[in-house]
Amino acid sequence: MSYGAKLEKDAMHVLKETSRTFYIPITLLKRELRLTVGSAYLCMRAIDEIEDHETMDAEIKESLLKKTQELLLADGPFDQTAFLGAIEPYQLELPEVTIRLADWLKVCPDGIVKKVKSATAEMAGGMAEWVNKDWVIKTKEDLDNYTYYVAGLVGVMLSDIWKWYDGTETDHDLAIGFGRGLQAVNILRNQHEDYAERGVRFIPDGWTRADVFEYAHENLRLGDEYLKDIKTRTITLFCKIPLELAKRTLKTMEDGNEKMTRQEVEEVVAEIEKEE
Repeated sequence: MSYGAKLEKDAMHVLKETSRTFYIPITLLKRELRLTVGSAYLCMRAIDEIEDHETMDAEIKESLLKKTQELLLADGPFDQTAFLGAIEPYQLELPEVTIRLADWLKVCPDGIVKKVKSATAEMAGGMAEWVNKDWVIKTKEDLDNYTYYVAGLVGVMLSDIWKWYDGTETDHDLAIGFGRGLQAVNILRNQHEDYAERGVRFIPDGWTRADVFEYAHENLRLGDEYLKDIKTRTITLFCKIPLELAKRTLKTMEDGNEKMTRQEVEEVVAEIEKEE
């Protein structure tokens, strides 16, 4: 097996290990797009694992995120040696998806890798700011800012990838709403766990859980609008699966259950594939 083929196989393996929601739709994309979106997802997941780490000190998280941002913004190839040097003292605490950030960038096609690096760098910088703020969200504007950096940016990056791939034009504001909607569902699903394990409450002052449900529904509606601009079948499938899973998860929680079963997830995916 060639070096490149092995890296591609590793990327898909780690993707499957780290993402229940995105692995399936990524596998439905054609190879070039699959590698691009898979690489982009893994890069963002790599830094998310730093921001989200349950035991790492905030000062270390902030420092690592800022250093990663700096390396991603530097001209030329990503400096793997400098990155590994920065994380070396904390290597035992970090997962494979983070340690191998440089590998995921190698999988990404040359024509789009700069955009992926730029978007991941912006996310790292925003996450560093929120680590510094101790994730204290007081207003809707705070929530919008936080969900932009951790999820809305994913939507923007995907829009850039679609345009590069086949000229598909999408609205960036709708792309941000799409990402925010998925993140709002995660906030609702993990609300008790986030507070119990990290002491973090991603909910504005004065908001009830019902307000967060409304916020999620509104942003997922923007996700529906976002989809209307996409005509490429595999891209539509890719976007529709996580969007529909998010909607069904909301309904499941509104009905008083914690999450969808694996069988329910598989049924939703099969339904969407059949429709498209």
